[in-house]
Amino acid sequence: MRLFLIVQKETRVAGTPRTPSIARWARAALADSGRGSAAVTVRLVDEAESAALNKRYRGKRGSTNVLSFSYDLAPGARGLSGDLVICAPLVVREATRLGLPPRAHWAHLVVHGILHLRGYDHIREKDAQAMEAVEIRMLKHMGFKNPYDSHA
Repeated sequence: MRLFLIVQKETRVAGTPRTPSIARWARAALADSGRGSAAVTVRLVDEAESAALNKRYRGKRGSTNVLSFSYDLAPGARGLSGDLVICAPLVVREATRLGLPPRAHWAHLVVHGILHLRGYDHIREKDAQAMEAVEIRMLKHMGFKNPYDSHA
């Protein structure tokens, strides 16, 4: 799948990944999704913007690590279109709390968000296990450890 990627950095948090890294992680999450194209915007934000979007679109208070917004394609078009909004300060805090290298956590959240755009979810336990298995496989292929090992 061909990727058309826009990265918007609306945060002052140091150490956010550069566009080539985000593109690599997104391509990995799209690698087995067939033909067509993917138009994705990844927006790196601070907690205020994340919290406002989380409240508006999910009805939940506070910031969240990643939000995914999928858009319908024109009839007959193949691929996907959507936005990921990633809360940079939260990613850094979570990586520290989980004992993960920040780069690994960034990669995980980009893959996780792209999988949501592809239609995966983790509402039901069965679906969560399937999504996590795909994440683990994709991250391993890129040289990252299982991100769920540190959650135990």
